[in-house]
This record gives sequence, structure tokens and C-alpha cells, in this order.
Amino acid sequence: MPSAAIKKETFDFLKKLSKNNSREWFNANKDKYTDAHNNMIGFAGALLAEMNKHDTIETASGKDSLYRIYKDVRFSKDKTPYNTHWNGGFRRATKKLRGGYYFHIQQGNSFVAGGFWGPSPADLQRIRQDFATNYTEVRKILTEKTLVKTFGEMWGEQLITAPRGYEKDHTAIDLLRYKQFVLKHMFTDEEVLSPDFAVKANDVFKKMRPFLNYMSEALTTDSNGISLID
Repeated sequence: MPSAAIKKETFDFLKKLSKNNSREWFNANKDKYTDAHNNMIGFAGALLAEMNKHDTIETASGKDSLYRIYKDVRFSKDKTPYNTHWNGGFRRATKKLRGGYYFHIQQGNSFVAGGFWGPSPADLQRIRQDFATNYTEVRKILTEKTLVKTFGEMWGEQLITAPRGYEKDHTAIDLLRYKQFVLKHMFTDEEVLSPDFAVKANDVFKKMRPFLNYMSEALTTDSNGISLID
């Protein structure tokens, strides 16, 4: 069974790849990539097993959660063919459980994140409607001691001014300007290589749950609390 812990060799492969980001080097070291990739499958599978203890995840396996290391360079100025990080994501199951989880492994830049990276226009409108009227409740969740200690402030792209339909001096204008709604927690390289990193990452994901659950309810019920899900 693949190891649940991320091996140093798996981590080091990324550093070597960043210095030799070419198809020739990658093909010559395909066996090292395969070993590292299998290690990441093991880690992702262990993390998924932990997450399914407290949430319902649609993603079927650790392997299914991993994103490709091959880059799409069609619209990028950087034409190097490979990503120099490992990453993956988990989808929450059913229409009532909204939001997603993401992990990113890279020397000096490893983190897990969760929330709503690219909400549809309809979802964005519904979130703003909720924030406009229930901002006290939203602020209470976002300023809860454990959440602030773990994630700091909510992260995401914001408008410079007020969104259409809202006044610039709205009480919740700081929330209404958000276009993305993400919680993010960084890990050191030492933490990533620790034997229990999957457990630590899961613990951080678990601490997102009050936020994800609130946002799920906002997106699946109307202003009167009536379900919008068939």
C-alpha cells in the first residue's frame, strides 16, 4: 500500500524538476516521477479517509483528487511543460453541501485551502444577498477564535468598489466586495514531511466546516429559509 506520509524524495523531486523543467529531463527521470506520484496518491487517499469521517466527499479516491503535473501552456507566457508542485482537490457530495477543499505541496509554499474559488454569477449574487442581510452572523463565524488562529482573514479576489446594486457605504461593504471566499492555512516544509501530515491537514479542513456549512445553507435556501434544492 502506498505510504500515507509524504516522502522527502517526493518533495525533492519538485526542486529538481524546477531546475530541469523540460520534457527531456522528465522522460529521463520518469521512474522517479512515478514513485513520487504514487506516494502522493497514498497521501491523498489517507487524507480522504480522514475527511470522510467528518464530511461527505464526492471525490472517489486519492488518485482522483490529484491534478495533472502537465501544464496547459496554450495561454501562458511561461512555456515550461510541468507544474513544480503537487496539488489536488476534494468535492463535497450532494447539492446541499457546497464548497470544496484544496491542497498544494511545494517547498516553501505548502498550504491547504477551502471555500468558493469561482462561484457562478447566480451563486455570487446569492452569497451577497445573504451577506447584505446576515452580516452579523457571517462576521461572528469569520471572527471566531479558532478560525482566526487557523486561517486569519478570509482570502479572495475583491472588487475595488461596491458591486452593482449595493451602496458604497453599506454596513457590510467589506464582505460584499469579495468575488472569492477562501480560507487558507500555510504549512512549513517540516510539517509537510511529518508522518502525521495527513491528520494535520484534515484537522485544518475540519476547522473550515462552520464556514462551509453556513455558506452551503446560504446557497441552498432563500431569504425565508425555504430550500432551493429539489
